[in-house]
Amino acid sequence: MSEVGSTITSDRVAILEMRRPPTNFFDEALLTDLADALRSFDDDDNVGAVVLCSEGKHFCAGADLRGVRPAGIRRVYQQALRLFGGRKPVVAAVQGGAIGGGLGLAMSADFRVAAPDARLTANFARIGFHHGFGLSVTLPTAVGNQRALELLYTGRRLNGNEALAIGLCDRVADDPRSAAIEMATEIASSAPLSIPAIRTTMRRAVVAEVANALDVEMSAQAALLDTTDFAEGVSASINKREPQFSGK
Repeated sequence: MSEVGSTITSDRVAILEMRRPPTNFFDEALLTDLADALRSFDDDDNVGAVVLCSEGKHFCAGADLRGVRPAGIRRVYQQALRLFGGRKPVVAAVQGGAIGGGLGLAMSADFRVAAPDARLTANFARIGFHHGFGLSVTLPTAVGNQRALELLYTGRRLNGNEALAIGLCDRVADDPRSAAIEMATEIASSAPLSIPAIRTTMRRAVVAEVANALDVEMSAQAALLDTTDFAEGVSASINKREPQFSGK
């Protein structure tokens, strides 16, 4: 069974779903399938907008880092970049956790609709790692540089309403998928030639900046892969305890 599925509604909304429940951890294979599916809509006249969603408890709990090496990180981010450059607007529906790289994935969309009890966090520093997925660009674009620094330095977790208050998400709904489809339907009802052109113009600088940022983020992550602090951070996260970092 495919771990990425899609359907197209009569209102020209493509529903693109990750199917790796309950956490929807991503790796190179999942991102490749996701990017392939998303980019297949570029020249599809039956699609005016896309809803990015997932099956299970969490939108996406981050990257599966088991056994990953620097070359693997680079390949993951090559696929991540493809998600930023599609022609059709994307609305992410966030339930449960959008954690670490999962938050980065949600931020690749144009808009985010979150459940009130969703958990959004850039928790990289809490596991001894460096942020990625273009968050160096997308996070300050959404919430401002100072707030982005706070979220990255502390790894603070926000619920849907807190995220809405600072601009990290755009709407809050008890059923984020239905609300995201409603928003995407509204977008798809606009002129079909105008929307891709507007998106290309408005996201041109962001895509270029994300491409550069991914190289920097990848290098920083590679430098931390073999540190004692990263091993401790991952262990603490798995065992739901406070990490004891040593600076090594």
